[in-house]
Amino acid sequence: MEQEKEVIKNLYTAFQNLDYQSMADCYHPNASFRDEAFNLSGTQIPAMWKMLCERAKDFSLTFTVQEINGVITAHWEPKYTFSQTNRFVHNIIDAEFKFEEGKIIHHIDTFNFWHWSRQSLGLPGLLLGWSPLLKNKVQTQAMKSLESFMAAT
Repeated sequence: MEQEKEVIKNLYTAFQNLDYQSMADCYHPNASFRDEAFNLSGTQIPAMWKMLCERAKDFSLTFTVQEINGVITAHWEPKYTFSQTNRFVHNIIDAEFKFEEGKIIHHIDTFNFWHWSRQSLGLPGLLLGWSPLLKNKVQTQAMKSLESFMAAT
């Protein structure tokens, strides 16, 4: 478990430094990643981190890593300016990981979508952040943005 905890510490330390290549090195080639905006696998994961690192504005991150009942978890709190609206966001995220061959094979981030959407989107997020309609729109836009980013790199 200590080796796996080190992988997660390396992941978030690399993110603090906006070092997407070191972040990518933490993942197994067949990894999956899921959060409120993305549902990714394989090469999409390092591309997402690269996109987020390159677009980061006013970015900072704190994190803790722990093992609970044999499961490695992390609590992390990024603060940044959301590029699409220029609004400041302080997100609070809990992550769970599974490993294969010493690398992350499954990564699931959970956070309060309504809390995030009211910060990042303003009034539309406040009024509609609880609705599947807005969540689906954000997910669709996030995937289009990642696909465009991947096509351009």
